[in-house]
Amino acid sequence: MVDVLSQNEIDALLAALSSGEMDADELKKEEVTRKVRVYDFKRATRFSKDHIRSLTRIHENFARYLTTYFSAQLRTFVQINVVQVEQLPYDEFIRSIPKMTILNIFEAEPLEGRMVLEVHPNVAYAMLDRMLGGQGTAPTKINNMTEIETIILERIFARAFESLQEAWKTIIDISPRLEAMETNPQFMQIVSPNETIALISLSTKIGDTTGMINLCIPHVVIEPVMPRLSAHHWFVSQKKERIPEEVEMLEQRVTKAKLPIVAELGESVITIKEFLGLAVGDVISLNKPIDDGLRIKVGEKLKFIGSPGSVKDRIAVQVDQVVSEGAEEENDE
Repeated sequence: MVDVLSQNEIDALLAALSSGEMDADELKKEEVTRKVRVYDFKRATRFSKDHIRSLTRIHENFARYLTTYFSAQLRTFVQINVVQVEQLPYDEFIRSIPKMTILNIFEAEPLEGRMVLEVHPNVAYAMLDRMLGGQGTAPTKINNMTEIETIILERIFARAFESLQEAWKTIIDISPRLEAMETNPQFMQIVSPNETIALISLSTKIGDTTGMINLCIPHVVIEPVMPRLSAHHWFVSQKKERIPEEVEMLEQRVTKAKLPIVAELGESVITIKEFLGLAVGDVISLNKPIDDGLRIKVGEKLKFIGSPGSVKDRIAVQVDQVVSEGAEEENDE
């Protein structure tokens, strides 16, 4: 807190300077020598503001993907938003979470090391309740999970990591894989206590139940891709143009793509009774004269007009006319 001088103190200070009792140059030197910034080695700063902004953008996408995934799985209203992205020692993170919580320990190749997705018990049990046919409410008392409950949660969160993979695609193509699920933070030691981590806090609401989901990413894990988290790399990668080899490969794949081509002889409407009574030799009247051209569709779009025939004892169609976009609309009418 900054000290505020009273008017009497200001007058006394000015009088001392005027009389020569105090030297202004000595005061300036004293201010210079006292400019010391306190640095806490237990809270080493490893992530710059630029890195924090990039992590925020990435995990805002992660939150949107998770919202879509959980809404579909639980079939209820789910809302997930990024509340805060900060850096702190791993030990401080462990002490800040409940003694009984859901800890999803996972790896994300090619990154080396382990990360943690911590889910508040209120959120986890609300998910369990929905998956087992309930309204999605959390119990008043949290007990140890049964084997069945553990398996259900493992399946839910194992697939949730696909959202993390999608969110990180702009930086690196990772393959997250759930390794283990713990409920006691004291049994989870993925890095040293003083290691700096990035903590992404997500506020989660499932129906009327609210809680937090925390993603713990140790600095040592994402250190190899830290340069890619800079704003310069972020915008350059978005504007990156395709190299000629990629364009050529894309063209080759497109030219090899298979599309169904259908030549329609005509249409007819019959009853189910008539359809069931069809036999060899029966004749079905179509809605088109014989001399009208056949409509040839590529996929679902009319592209050509042709005429039927045969080539070497095989049924064939000869293309007589290429249908333009305007003509296609007229023919559909």
